[in-house]
Amino acid sequence: MKKSKLLLVSWILGVLYSLYIVVYFFGNTASQTDAAAAIGAGLATAIVMPHMICTVLATIFNILGWAMCKRAFALTGAILYAVAMVMFPLYALFVIIQMVLSFVGFAKMKKAVE
Repeated sequence: MKKSKLLLVSWILGVLYSLYIVVYFFGNTASQTDAAAAIGAGLATAIVMPHMICTVLATIFNILGWAMCKRAFALTGAILYAVAMVMFPLYALFVIIQMVLSFVGFAKMKKAVE
């Protein structure tokens, strides 16, 4: 079965964004020496954490959907990208492309004949 190029692009962008956001927030929290700055960075990380978790899970499901050519995994990844957008709307622009590519990739995948 031919693998979806749309899902491939989506999971590559998802991996890049997931790595960026995790390194940015956890690196920022660990590097603070001032107590007030550390508390502020910790609060910011806690607020963005649901978005991060949904984005990382969406990327994992996206990779599984592409690698195994499974429509259900591709759809789950697309839905999780949409949930990540709702969890932190300020960062919605960073996952909207992955979400659209995942939904279109899911729609173009052929249904498995069992």
